[in-house]
Amino acid sequence: MAMRSSKGLSIASGSVIAVAAWLLLWETASRLELLDPFLAPPPSVLFTTAWELVTEGFPDGITMQGHVVATLGRVLIGFGVAAALAIPLGIAVGYMPTLELLFGSIITFGRSIAAISVLPLFVAWFGIGEMSKILLIAFAAFWIIITYTASSVKFVDPMLLRAARSMDAGEGTIFRSVVLPAALPRIFTGLKVGLSVAFLVIAAAEMVATVKGLGALIQEARTSFRTDITMVGMLAIGVIGYLTSKLLDVLAGRLMPWHRPSE
Repeated sequence: MAMRSSKGLSIASGSVIAVAAWLLLWETASRLELLDPFLAPPPSVLFTTAWELVTEGFPDGITMQGHVVATLGRVLIGFGVAAALAIPLGIAVGYMPTLELLFGSIITFGRSIAAISVLPLFVAWFGIGEMSKILLIAFAAFWIIITYTASSVKFVDPMLLRAARSMDAGEGTIFRSVVLPAALPRIFTGLKVGLSVAFLVIAAAEMVATVKGLGALIQEARTSFRTDITMVGMLAIGVIGYLTSKLLDVLAGRLMPWHRPSE
């Protein structure tokens, strides 16, 4: 345990040092005019801009907190809908060969469709309000999560199944005690990938007829030629995505104490 904590601390320290070095290099290059300060504002300018967004807001006085809450709410609802549908359906498809035969091609086809390409259709079907944005996020994340879930159940180690059956375990017991625990790590991987896709989609979805949200902030900054605000919005999406992914890691650790990704 002590070795694992020490290793985690070393990795965290290394990451902090790398980020600090990158920011220093960026700031220096901008100050020396090796980078165009308009196209690539230095970190000091971005920090000032971020504080202005927190205290004064942009556009029309909408603060950064308001944009973050709007974006995070849409992502969590859409992602939650996708996970609630995709996980049980993926388990069923992966566990039952007949369902895989019926729906495997549909899942592959759906996963191949770029979610952004159906945005105009979702706007036409569900309007320009919240519904179209949330359903687009759900659509994008659903195919990723169901793919990972189905494959995680389908490719459970056959030796584990044979061992359980050799002890006369029933199918229900095998499913609960063998299949689900073995499939959980890959299911959580699918959730993390689906969440990252959700954040990719929301940035584009919020650029259509939206006032509040990080995508809307980026769009307004673009039309106002505010590259500093554009970059702050991009970085905010990245930070929120990183933090929510880490929350999934914490949840996975609670549900799977036996599983260590680093091992």
